[in-house]
Amino acid sequence: MNTTTFSNIAIVSCGTMSLEINALKSEGFLDTEHLYFTPPGLHQDIVQLEKHLVQQIDKAKKTTEKVIVVYGGKFCYVNADNPTRMMKDIINEQGSNVARVDATHCMGMLASDEEMHNIAQELAGGEPVWWMTPGWVKFRHQVFKGWDKGLANENFPRHTGGAIVLDGVGYMDQYMEEDPEGFLEYCDWMGIPMQAYNISLERFKGLLIEQLKKIKKQ
Repeated sequence: MNTTTFSNIAIVSCGTMSLEINALKSEGFLDTEHLYFTPPGLHQDIVQLEKHLVQQIDKAKKTTEKVIVVYGGKFCYVNADNPTRMMKDIINEQGSNVARVDATHCMGMLASDEEMHNIAQELAGGEPVWWMTPGWVKFRHQVFKGWDKGLANENFPRHTGGAIVLDGVGYMDQYMEEDPEGFLEYCDWMGIPMQAYNISLERFKGLLIEQLKKIKKQ
């Protein structure tokens, strides 16, 4: 449908979401040639995050007038040196033709808070869960750059419900089949079990369409 075409829209995304973005391109939903990715894991270095994000947006603007940014909000950009500066400020500075999907983090792009609550009840009996997307598995060494076993022990074991990967691209089945030892080593490093929960990408599509409609009115 013409109303949902992204052909004249550029997508600038955190590399952590590249699996989902490329899946939507492969199925024809994201019918654009203008895809730009920042390196995964930059939420740990917000100076580099802002630098790479603005660079990629500037590149995108040279190919299209309108840009949709696939980045979370308050959980992806936490500026300890300037606490009042937020992701929305970076996006607003890029102009009215740049919009960002309405989500606080990448997990929220794939499932709502209610859906994650229900999944946690189903798989973890309501215990605290460490949520991930497939990108957190594939790009582990970038997402958790600088984390040693001690830091892992401080963060993961408190999530007594284990780790749940919201998988809308079938990545985890392939990963566990092709590299079972790597999967087990990952779980051992975290000190908690990891399991996949298969989802659709319908919520993600909806968030993209929402910004598409807004930006086309500009």
